[in-house]
Amino acid sequence: MSKNKSDLSRRRFLSTTAMGITGAGIAGLSPGLVMSQESEVKKETTKTAKDIIHRKLGKKGPNQPVVSMGAGACNDPGVVQAAYELGIRHFDTAGSYAFGRNEQMVGRVLHKMRVRDKAFIATKITAIQDCAGLNTADTKKKVHKMTEACLRRQKSDYIDLLYLHDINAGEQVYHPAIFEALAELKDQKKILLAGTSTHTNMAEAINETIKHDIYDVVLTSINITMKDDTALLNAIKAASEKGLGVVAMKTQAGGNRLPNPESRQKYSSSTIMTASLKWALNNKYITTSIPGMSNYEHMNEDFSVAYDLNYTEDEKNFLKDNKAIASIGFCRQCRKCLASCPNNVEIPTLMRTYMYAAQYAAFDKARKALESIPSSYSLNNCTDCSSCAAQCANTVDIPFRISELQQIYG
Repeated sequence: MSKNKSDLSRRRFLSTTAMGITGAGIAGLSPGLVMSQESEVKKETTKTAKDIIHRKLGKKGPNQPVVSMGAGACNDPGVVQAAYELGIRHFDTAGSYAFGRNEQMVGRVLHKMRVRDKAFIATKITAIQDCAGLNTADTKKKVHKMTEACLRRQKSDYIDLLYLHDINAGEQVYHPAIFEALAELKDQKKILLAGTSTHTNMAEAINETIKHDIYDVVLTSINITMKDDTALLNAIKAASEKGLGVVAMKTQAGGNRLPNPESRQKYSSSTIMTASLKWALNNKYITTSIPGMSNYEHMNEDFSVAYDLNYTEDEKNFLKDNKAIASIGFCRQCRKCLASCPNNVEIPTLMRTYMYAAQYAAFDKARKALESIPSSYSLNNCTDCSSCAAQCANTVDIPFRISELQQIYG
């Protein structure tokens, strides 16, 4: 694909995604949608399903392709069907994505295709946050209720993998009442595997997850901008060696479908996407990845990696270019900026809000992240002193992003 064509296609994607969730129904779903799309993957390779690279999801999970589908920003059921037809088997969603409609869409597509028993659905509940302050009995009831809601939306009687979502500290991993509920759900075969998802303090959360046998999988942020994060890389290795499946998210630096202009001066968007995804998957301790797939182009581009993890020359050049990687400006949620803020602004959550709004065009996620911040730490407390920027390991332009959020949400 030419650079101009790729740019135009991505601009069209942004403009249509911003219209919101409009395709949650199944009407008009037709077979063979992958074959009807213009797909460079099909033109450039004769690879078959036998050539797809598979890895086992921990001790208890199935073998899966190394590229799975992050469905959270997808509002087109045709893309979900096409992903299955292409060879994807693991679909990642959550009860909170699009206020439940995303999970409903994924479940309905797979149900309509009659392939639910061959697919693998991972979903998430915010049990840690929603059960705060509840006693043991009420906590267990809450977890069961949230899980039952997921099952109804998916039109299924079991969940392959249920994550406790958004673990941002090791102390959140251990919760006796939630453990009891998860054990009951496993005994009832309503969930097959349990895990934690983390994109803040990842190493700490993973290392704590390893200690508890109730967990089978960990979902973590990991991408090329974190190549110097030895604590995280060691935690991923330890989790895999303990027998947990490791699923990678944010592999392309937080939805970097809008590459920084500095990166694009030398590299195409496609090179940045595939190089970044290959970098994560060349870590043998990672089972699979869940790049966000919102349209057919991104789906085909991401899944092309599942056949071959060797780098092209352009990809090698990008991965060696520290300046280009730094220009991506990915917030790794290390929280080191907090100590520098005189007004105690919750900067990491604001950076996630910006990522969801500006890079994913996932405005429901952006609003939910923003509303999770207590008023005393909120967006409008920022006085643009720029003290935070000097603390950022990834040279993120924090003041600029916060000022943009203030214009939209302030």
